[in-house]
Amino acid sequence: MPKNWIIKVDNYFHANPNCIIATAHVDTFPTNLPLEPNIREPNRKSATYRQIFDSVTTEPEKFFSRHSGIVLSANKVKPSKNKTELELEVLEASEGGSDGIINGGHTVLAFEQAKNYKYDLSLARVKVTIHIGLQEEEAKDIALASNTTSPVDSRSKVNARGDYKFIKQYLAQLERAEDRKFRIAYYQNQSGAPRNAQCNVNHLFKLINCLDRNRYNPDGNKRSKHPTGTNTPSQITDTERERLTLLLPLLPKALWIEQRLYEIIQEHISNPRRKGVNDLASIDTRKSTLLPDSKYSFGFGAPTDLALPIIASYRVFLDQDYNWIIPFDEFAENFLQHLWGNYYRKYLISEKTAGNTVGTKICRNQEIWESLYISAPTRLSGLAKG
Repeated sequence: MPKNWIIKVDNYFHANPNCIIATAHVDTFPTNLPLEPNIREPNRKSATYRQIFDSVTTEPEKFFSRHSGIVLSANKVKPSKNKTELELEVLEASEGGSDGIINGGHTVLAFEQAKNYKYDLSLARVKVTIHIGLQEEEAKDIALASNTTSPVDSRSKVNARGDYKFIKQYLAQLERAEDRKFRIAYYQNQSGAPRNAQCNVNHLFKLINCLDRNRYNPDGNKRSKHPTGTNTPSQITDTERERLTLLLPLLPKALWIEQRLYEIIQEHISNPRRKGVNDLASIDTRKSTLLPDSKYSFGFGAPTDLALPIIASYRVFLDQDYNWIIPFDEFAENFLQHLWGNYYRKYLISEKTAGNTVGTKICRNQEIWESLYISAPTRLSGLAKG
């Protein structure tokens, strides 16, 4: 069912048949309007929020002239008979609507907090632009084009364009099939999503990108031998979506490799040769890490790209159609133990001994990617014979 909100106004006018601009009262402004059309959630710690909060609470009578205003989307708008109120009918997302706050989430949050702290906002006014009957794509277009006082990350823009739908649909199917739950952050300040970088949607793209044996093939492509420092997509074209869709069935295996590597590292630092000493570069025992599958939490912090060189080595076991040459379960654990015991563990120890601790730099070292990759064909040959 549509919901209705009342906005008290001093005056309003029709900028066009489907747009109303009004001078609204701040003290009664509804602060529970949906954020569906917005491209990110407001952040109380941001400079934008603090500036708005200070402005509306210190000199509320000047707020109207100092603030650019709030942009809303509503299915219908009905003025009261005395023209002092506007009644907004808002369709929820489940009803096919994209109504609510298009731009101004930080502003509305500031209003809510100021009311909670009992500030007198009776003199404060704010300009409100209300678009009527927008389609979802139109609302998102306005949200993306709106000027903001703080930068919006590219991930939020990609999400607002709907370019993550294919991966959201795949993960939903995977959750049902495997009875697991993913907590992935698709946009800036997303509530309910962990802050761990491993739970960023861009991390998922990195995981499957490492298994693209056609794009990253040292034997056939000298320019892109390994997916080190993989750039995350700022725009997903049809061609890129097609490539990523072919790789998506490999995601559960990539997640398994990452999770199993973290378990091995946890075992290693829990039983050190010297008590109380962590001999692995880039591993911080004072922090913790949560992987995308929310069941797996570990008692150490690690760079986001830690598992990527290991995962990329597994692409040797894939054919051109991204099918496993040998059943994954028959070699995955054995191969991981081989890479860890003979290469990666020794590499991280040597980097720690040398005093190198910058995690990203360590994980993108071309030499370790090359060493791990070169060891894979030999291992593959041995497994094939066996």
